[in-house]
Amino acid sequence: MIPFLSLPSAVLLAACASAIPVSDQQPLGSGVSSDADIISGRPSRGLAGRFLHITGTGVYPNAAQRLRSALADYSPDLHPDIHYESGTDKDDACHRGKGSAGYFGAQGTECDSPLTLINQTFRWIDQNLKDQVDFVIWTGDSARHDNDESIPRTEDEVIQLNDLTADKFYEVFQKKDSPRGLSVPVVPTIGNNDIMPHNIMKDGPNRWTKRLSDAWSKFIPEHQRHSFVEGGWFTSEVIPNKLAVISLNTMYFFESNSAVDGCKSKSEPGFEHMEWLRVQLKILRSRDMKAILIGHVPPARSGPKRSWDETCWQKYTLWVHQFRDVIVGSVYGHMNIDHFMLQDSHKVKIADTSDNPESSTALDDHSGEFSALSRSSYLSSLRKDWSKLPSPPKPKSNKADSLEEWADDDEFVPTDDDRHAQKSKKKRFLKKIGGPFAERYSVTLVSPSLVPNYFPTLRIVEYNITGLEDAAIWSDTQEEYLEVESLSDDDDDAVSIDKKKKKKKKKGGKKKPPNFKVPEPPSKSAPPGPAYSNQPLTWLKYTQYFANLTTINEQVSTASEQSDNSSVTGTGKPNFDDIFSFEVEYDTRDDHTYKMKDLTVRSFFKLATRIAENYSSKRKSNSNEIDAEGKKKKKKKSKTNQVWRTFLQRAFVGFLDDDELDDIET
Repeated sequence: MIPFLSLPSAVLLAACASAIPVSDQQPLGSGVSSDADIISGRPSRGLAGRFLHITGTGVYPNAAQRLRSALADYSPDLHPDIHYESGTDKDDACHRGKGSAGYFGAQGTECDSPLTLINQTFRWIDQNLKDQVDFVIWTGDSARHDNDESIPRTEDEVIQLNDLTADKFYEVFQKKDSPRGLSVPVVPTIGNNDIMPHNIMKDGPNRWTKRLSDAWSKFIPEHQRHSFVEGGWFTSEVIPNKLAVISLNTMYFFESNSAVDGCKSKSEPGFEHMEWLRVQLKILRSRDMKAILIGHVPPARSGPKRSWDETCWQKYTLWVHQFRDVIVGSVYGHMNIDHFMLQDSHKVKIADTSDNPESSTALDDHSGEFSALSRSSYLSSLRKDWSKLPSPPKPKSNKADSLEEWADDDEFVPTDDDRHAQKSKKKRFLKKIGGPFAERYSVTLVSPSLVPNYFPTLRIVEYNITGLEDAAIWSDTQEEYLEVESLSDDDDDAVSIDKKKKKKKKKGGKKKPPNFKVPEPPSKSAPPGPAYSNQPLTWLKYTQYFANLTTINEQVSTASEQSDNSSVTGTGKPNFDDIFSFEVEYDTRDDHTYKMKDLTVRSFFKLATRIAENYSSKRKSNSNEIDAEGKKKKKKKSKTNQVWRTFLQRAFVGFLDDDELDDIET
């Protein structure tokens, strides 16, 4: 943990409420899985301190083959396919022919998710997670891909598939005696494949915002319907008067959406969306509430490439930084690979959000999927960026020679000779990262998908409920009709940029102020927000679940053969329900590699620097290279960073073997 500065004790007490893990706060009964403390009984009243994140159900090309050529075709989400048939050919989208398409899905292929996978996933959620979560985040892509010319998608089918997925959520979480009809709120967001043509969404209101508003009518608060129809965005108060989830329509930020042009011009929906987000966060701040931001396409950057238009990324990063006292965290889907990003507020050009022609290349191609990258370029570029993060000073004694040891070593006391120098270096380091809470940065979590690009996944995030024992429960309350649109913005607390930069000049005079309002930062007297210090609503850990379809489909085949052999005895068909299950891949807190005490920005900053240790831009020499004498060169051995190796392995949900990981590891 990065050490604190000498802050007054009263400030620290206000900033950091007692952060007892949920599992310690609430005794857990006997559960379905001894490997996961969240699958168990809990009291019928009160917050559980957990929420479910589910994204995507589509399937893509063979991962090993894809990675040998490029990191391509990412689309991570649900993607149910009513045309899928087991035993068909993967080259025919698992729609016809004879092949290896499995009963519960064809992992590592271009096929989308069969209804059997969708049905069993929701059955498993119903049996194991239904009563263990306070709300559900559903980050888009609930329609199949248009990957079969013989059966092209239609608008009606896209809506029907969204209806199907919405009905599944409703069936699992319905509660007849609740004023809202559901036991917990479900918060959806629009994916790039939830519209037609995929990736392309014009300014709202449009036919998609209207049709999806109907499909998701059970989940969008009634007083937010107008907002959703207007632009596909809305806010859901998941813990009344305490926490809201803000569903962003990232289609208006998406670099691959040729129907819009970023967030600079007032005529663009992206500009309107950012202004709406600013007002929502301002309102929540005035109500002393917190927010989670969710969307489909994350604000990803890979070297000079990015998934968002630069003007949108600039505003978003600025908004998140200025409202760091309000925002608890942000989660996205779309990219399928399990990873996180750090947004650096120092990269915000506050007085100029114009596009940079030299660095605005789309991360996604016209298909809208992650493509045209070498097999290691995206993840390696993240690691390269993290290798440039500010480093803590190393004491002469070398007792603390790494960030982890130095940051956690409260007992280290420098000698008289280097005490002053060490204190000065420490002060400079903390200043570089935004103080003891690393407030220069913000974190975006990207979850892998249910669609088995690799293996189907679910994620449970655990958050701190200390002090929230008496908080109102969503299902027990009536919906409140807050007329957000009627709230006046005349007394806006945003500061005009020309006032902030009044003294800063460039050749030819003052900098030209932007055409938007810059939100005020947190009050100087305000403690760090829950994304930075462990307090009520701070995320403590997440548990990553996956379904090993390789093993599951093999068990289905074996059971089917046994059933066929015993059919003459009248024993009937096997019950495949008992075969399908999710299991824990890892959790961040108890993991021996990640060693994350919580999910604050400081914890991710530390993890990022550990991943980047021993980074080298030079790739290991290829064992097939030939020397001057015509002999194969021996592969140079390099020091293995086990944290980076584990990060890579988990990025692909453990689907790749060691040789494939070697191929993409730098």
